[in-house]
Amino acid sequence: MPRITLGLGVLLIVLGVAGYIATGREHATALIPAIIGGVFALLAALAMWKPESRKHVMHAAVGLALLVFIGMIPGIFSLLSLIVGGDVDNPPAAVSRGVLGLLCLAYVGLGVRSFIVARRQRENET
Repeated sequence: MPRITLGLGVLLIVLGVAGYIATGREHATALIPAIIGGVFALLAALAMWKPESRKHVMHAAVGLALLVFIGMIPGIFSLLSLIVGGDVDNPPAAVSRGVLGLLCLAYVGLGVRSFIVARRQRENET
């Protein structure tokens, strides 16, 4: 799971930088996905560096992803509106928020699946 977390962090950093460039480097808020990606990358590094804290760090990362997803629900709807040909105020922001939300949702799903598999393995060992 730490490698997936690192991958998510890198994707979000790329998304943030691309969004910043797409807005003409005028809106620093376009870098928010990159900042969030940096936090995920740091959590992944911590989980790899201290294996004894991996469980807690990965739970924190999934919790963070869930909070980000909840916050990006309106962005996902804006992205969907843009995809079907609707009009949105700021298309680059809609894409960035929507992709951020969907990536975090996918990560939460992967995290929950990983936690279930880990628990079953522990139960089978005893």
